[in-house]
Amino acid sequence: MTPHSMNDSLFIADQAYASRLLVGTGKYRDFEQTRAAVEASGAQIVTVAIRRTNIGQNPGEPNLLDVLPPSRYTLLPNTAGCYSAEDAVRTLRLARELLDGHDLVKLEVLGDPATLYPNIVETLQAARTLVREGFKVMVYTSDDPIVARQLEDIGCVAVMPLASLIGSGMGILNPWNLRIIIDNAQVPVLVDAGVGTASDAAIAMELGCDGILMNTAIAQARDPVLMASAMKKAVEGGRQAFLAGPMEKRPYRASPSSPTGGIIAPGTARP
Repeated sequence: MTPHSMNDSLFIADQAYASRLLVGTGKYRDFEQTRAAVEASGAQIVTVAIRRTNIGQNPGEPNLLDVLPPSRYTLLPNTAGCYSAEDAVRTLRLARELLDGHDLVKLEVLGDPATLYPNIVETLQAARTLVREGFKVMVYTSDDPIVARQLEDIGCVAVMPLASLIGSGMGILNPWNLRIIIDNAQVPVLVDAGVGTASDAAIAMELGCDGILMNTAIAQARDPVLMASAMKKAVEGGRQAFLAGPMEKRPYRASPSSPTGGIIAPGTARP
């Protein structure tokens, strides 16, 4: 381990995390599979859709907190399924009440049910309200660098641009915009949505993303627990490659991998 990798924590809202992989808790077969996959991922932050998952609002039903206790994981309540700023704000106020004042949240306001693309106007409005009310907002957004900067200026603690559509598994479709966001942000930038397999995660980290949030890529794999382990390794490997500094790309120019001194020049015959 290099000094970089030994001290390379992810800081979100002044809290340090060893893992740069954040995972969702939906779409699994049952809570037991959820627990096993989260453990295999090594994630310390798990996101919970308040409108779809019971964390105490439905007494008598299985409770996610029984398998993913807040004493072990940082819960990240999210507003999945919200299509207006008003609904999103109401949902996160409920989450704060259910979780005894918990203030770290993930904001997403969707534009339509077909693409699940973010509604940026409503997202900006909700972010302003939530920050004003003391929430620490991690925000799902498009890969528009101007919007990312506006969300940071509002006071969001992390910006989370999509790589491609939620649940699509299409990977990173516009690395250039992501690089613009990463290069200009003063808060963590985490890819949220679109990762399909381990190579996508590695590419995102090699670009310089601070972390990745994923759900479908793990939960909908044939073996979610094995895929969670693969994603853990991909995120770690991609981060280390970024820190190591990849070699310069040299189009149309080869470079021998062995020393060239003392070799026989091409076309030179031995005596």
